[in-house]
Amino acid sequence: MSSPAPPVSAPSDPSTTSDPVVGTARDAGPEPSLWRPAVALARRELVRFLRQRTRIIGALVQPVLFWVLFGVGLSGSFSMSGVEQGVGYQAYFLPGVAAMIVLFTAIFATISIIEDRDAGFLQGVLASSAPRLSVVLGKVGGGAILAFGQAALFLALAALLPLTGLFDDFSLAITAGRAIAIAAFLAAMSIALTALGFCIAWPSRSTQGYHAIMSVFLFPMWLLSGAFFPVEGAGWLRWIMYANPLTYGVAGLRRLMFPPETIAASTPPMAVCWIVTLVFAAVCVAIGVKQTRRV
Repeated sequence: MSSPAPPVSAPSDPSTTSDPVVGTARDAGPEPSLWRPAVALARRELVRFLRQRTRIIGALVQPVLFWVLFGVGLSGSFSMSGVEQGVGYQAYFLPGVAAMIVLFTAIFATISIIEDRDAGFLQGVLASSAPRLSVVLGKVGGGAILAFGQAALFLALAALLPLTGLFDDFSLAITAGRAIAIAAFLAAMSIALTALGFCIAWPSRSTQGYHAIMSVFLFPMWLLSGAFFPVEGAGWLRWIMYANPLTYGVAGLRRLMFPPETIAASTPPMAVCWIVTLVFAAVCVAIGVKQTRRV
């Protein structure tokens, strides 16, 4: 008599296997990189800018024309308390134009957020495993590099323009140490203002709405920063100017460009300018990260 066949065990369910590798490392996968997506997004912004030749020409020519026309036109009639002693309006206006370049370059760079959303590229980035901070750092970093490069190039050209003899009341002598300090502060401003543009562009649903915000908020922000006229003599507007973060950016550039004896007493100290600019940049980046997590 033959012996009974051994019972056939049912195949085990892989989902119930207590293999620690299956439950942890295989499912989790590699930790997503923070900087690689950020660098890729920043590089994309730079490539997009370099492929648009009209944008390059406008970025270089418009600030110079703005500075020359307004500076020459107002240099003979502008007289107000608070303007630095021994500094003509052409020189007084220079830090404000540099701040304008940074602000408006940041604005136009962050418009790409709306364009990428309409094209579907932004949805693909958000669906990836890239951290939200990488998205913010990439978009802000690319725009900040563009803003810094254009403003630095403008200041370099402005330092050479007095050699033409067209400006009798303008002279700018910057040492190597001051040039490094100006570059560092300009970089901080670029990050802060580009992060601000990110916070405004992210909830915007159209470029038309973004331009409307630019007209009623960002352009007055520049006008009330001490770029066009000093805080002294501004009346009740001075309190708005002191509450404006860009005021401390313009004041910081002015303190770095001109000797201490030519700086007006109402100009904020350099330490305060650094603190306000860095805190403003950190707050805007944090708000940007929070906005991306709501999607």
